[in-house]
Parts: sequence; C-alpha cells; structure tokens
Amino acid sequence: MSSTTTAKGLAEFIGTLFLTLTIFIAAVAGSAGTFAPVAIGMMLMVMVYAVGHISGAHFNPAVTIALFIKGDCSKDDAPVYIGAQVLAGVVGGLLGLHVLTGAPEITAQDFGDTTVAVLAAELLFTFALMYVILNVATEQDGNPFYGAAIGFTVMAGAFTVGAISLGSFNPAVTGMLMVTGKMAIADCWMHFVPQLIGAVVAVYAHSATMATSEA
Repeated sequence: MSSTTTAKGLAEFIGTLFLTLTIFIAAVAGSAGTFAPVAIGMMLMVMVYAVGHISGAHFNPAVTIALFIKGDCSKDDAPVYIGAQVLAGVVGGLLGLHVLTGAPEITAQDFGDTTVAVLAAELLFTFALMYVILNVATEQDGNPFYGAAIGFTVMAGAFTVGAISLGSFNPAVTGMLMVTGKMAIADCWMHFVPQLIGAVVAVYAHSATMATSEA
C-alpha cells in the first residue's frame, strides 16, 4: 500500500469516526435532543472541508461505491476507503457507548410493520445524498459551498425520515447502529439494500442529467 493511499485511508477513518461518534452521542444517546440533525450535519460539513482535499471525504461506503462506478475512485483506493469507514463506524460507536456516555441502555429500534417505509426512506435519501455529492463534490470549480451542501442534505434527511428509518443513508452508520444495539442485526438489510441501490441509481441519474446539460 502506498503512502498516499495510507494517508487517504487515515483521512477517511478520522472523518467517519467523528461523524459516527457525533451521530451516536447526539442522536442515539440523545444528548442533542431534537437538534441532533444539526450537530450531525455540521460535523459532516466541517470534516468534508477538513479532508476533502486528501481523500475526497467519502465517509460512507455507498459514496465510495458510487464514485468507483463513476470512475472517480480507483480500484486500489476503494477497498481501503471502505475498510477504514467500516472500522471507524465500529470504533466510533464503541467509544460513544462505553467511554463518552457511560454505556447507556440502548433499546433496539422496533420497525414493526413499517418495512416498506424504512426501505423507501433509506433509498430516497441515500439517492438524494449521492446525487448531491456527485454534482457538488466532484465538480468543485467555482463551488466553495460543496461541504455545506452535503452537510445540509444529511441534516434535512435526518429531520425528515429519522423517525422512520433512523436516517442512516450510510452503511458505516448502520454498522455503528448495530454494534451499539440500536439496530438489530436481523434488520440491517433494510438499510444496506436500499443504500446500495440508491447510490447506484444516483450514478446513472447524474450521468443522464450531466449529458443533458452538456448537450
């Protein structure tokens, strides 16, 4: 592994760690109350600005997969990014649960008969997040607000469907929810499947709209 790839992986780990740690403390443990989406969106925004020039600031395996399909993430970088993101999600969750909040009792979300709503929420807002990222993070010329656009998208999604699906839009976040007990392992497919589908569909939607704008 090259030193450049290592640096990128470390940047992804740091950014994803602080994102998932913020999500756990602010939303799962409830320290930020109804303002949790604001804390989450702001942390994502500042981390995007902090390491965007190093790794591209994916912090999300679905983003890495989407950019790999688009051709903006190499086959050497992609597995390093995903490994760093997943590991950071686990570490962030465990740090939040056992170190920073004193291991509060976490109750797993009961989705009941809302499976379709959960699937739809994760698919739609993962698509929205990916579509924004593909349009602003990979086209930064003349666009100094790309980090804010990404952070605000996650904030809006969390406010809108957080009560429905937990508002993950990110397999690394879903992993954190699983290791901290907020999401049952048996329910994880309701996040992973729509997140990956939303990411892939966003790539083709971006390609189609870019082709139209350049015609």
